[in-house]
Amino acid sequence: MSIQPRNINKDESGTLIAACSGPEWLVGVGFRCWLAGYDTGDITCWENGWNAYNRVLGPARAKRAVTELACWVRTMRSAASRKIEYNPFESKCFCADECMAMSLIAASQHHRCPVMQACALTLTGSDSVDPVIDAANAFADVLQEADYRLSQATVAALVASDVHARRGSISAGH
Repeated sequence: MSIQPRNINKDESGTLIAACSGPEWLVGVGFRCWLAGYDTGDITCWENGWNAYNRVLGPARAKRAVTELACWVRTMRSAASRKIEYNPFESKCFCADECMAMSLIAASQHHRCPVMQACALTLTGSDSVDPVIDAANAFADVLQEADYRLSQATVAALVASDVHARRGSISAGH
């Protein structure tokens, strides 16, 4: 029996497809927008992320979530010894690093400490992941308080697909 995470399905070729809604999508898009904003300094990237969070969570919950999202992404970038990859905002695919970010937040919400450590190490390429994990926990908690809980199966499916995803990407279908 295989477990499929909510909002993650397989197409006929076995490629993972992520729906353009739900907690996993929100984490992936937020991660993407904040990384792009920090990398380019273009406020439009952050506006895109804010608009997605505001639309889904409403202004009060979005403010808290985006504050923690920004802190998490900034902390991750500071700890990283490699460039963290992300797709353009318009992309209908999540790259391997975006999927690993979703897995990190899912692992946090489900108290899967070894998986959190592995995800943080993979994302940053650094051994200095304690601040990253602390920031991820704060972000995951805010999402959970907003009733946005990632599927526990996301942890298994996305981490397991990391090798496959690093060869390609995960498509986000409509």
